[in-house]
Formats: sequence, C-alpha cells, structure tokens
Amino acid sequence: MLIISTYQSPVGVLTLASKNDKLLGLWIEGQKHFLSVYKDEQMVVGENAVIEKTKKWLDCYFAGQNPEIEKLEIEFFGSEFSQEVFKRLCRIPRGSVTTYKSIAGDIARYRGLKSMSCQAVGNAVGRNPISIIVPCHRVVGSDGGLTGYAGGIAKKKFLLELEGIPVEGDRVKEDCTR
Repeated sequence: MLIISTYQSPVGVLTLASKNDKLLGLWIEGQKHFLSVYKDEQMVVGENAVIEKTKKWLDCYFAGQNPEIEKLEIEFFGSEFSQEVFKRLCRIPRGSVTTYKSIAGDIARYRGLKSMSCQAVGNAVGRNPISIIVPCHRVVGSDGGLTGYAGGIAKKKFLLELEGIPVEGDRVKEDCTR
C-alpha cells in the first residue's frame, strides 16, 4: 500500500509517495506522469518516517541548503536503463548542470558502448518519479536550453536559480554546462 502525503513548496504542492520504508515518488502539482507507475496501487493518505524525513530534506533544500540525497531511502522504479539514468542524476552536484548528451556519453562508456541515444536519456529523465530530490531539473540541452521538464519550464528555472545557477531567458549561461 502506498502512503501519500503532500508538502507545500515554493513551486507548488508536492505529492510524496512511500512504501515499505522507501520513498517511491515526489511529484510537482500538474507534473506529467504523476503517479503513473503506481496508478494500480492501493493508496492511503498519511505520514510515516520516510515521508517525515523527506519533508525535512525539502525544508533544508528550499532554505538554500544542500541536503544529501544519500540520507533518504529511495527506491527507483523502471527499466534498468532508466534506473542508470536516475542514479546518474543523483550525482549532479547542486549548483551545476549537465546535458542529456553528457549523461548519454557517461552511460555509453559505463556500458562499453560507442554511443548512447540522447533521446533515450531524455525520455528517462522526463519520467523521473522523484522530482527535485533526483535533480532532473539540472539537465539542460547542449546549448544550455531549459528543455523538457515534466514540472514545467518556469519551475525548472526557479529551482536552478534557487541553487545559484544563472539563467537568462530560457537558457543557463554557457559556462554553467559541463
């Protein structure tokens, strides 16, 4: 049974989902793919230790601190490839961004492949079920464009600026991508 709770944040209401002492989801209100992989699960509104810990993590994050992802008990759902992408997202430090192309290159090297599809990476990133904590907002296009955020580009821009990443219009400054 999924335990569902909400959290009021500067980017809107967040919905948290937990099961078996693991965080399974965190979605921004109106986000694409909201609860999509768990739609057949029985759900109950409530709190548990995982949700309470996650809310404290979010308090720290929105206060401008850099809480550690490793302090949360997260369980990823999805294909082996998607889980590789999610784990790679967790290694993007606060205050920096990377590109879909860079993640594709990292995964290709890890798998011993010549190349990897940036589009496949983008599809996995877009289905990240644990927004903000698994920082898919830190992934931008090769030109620094704020492309593809399931929670909406305005929220992606807010999160990047909260982390001190300079954004001009719909792009991060060139020297911010790695």
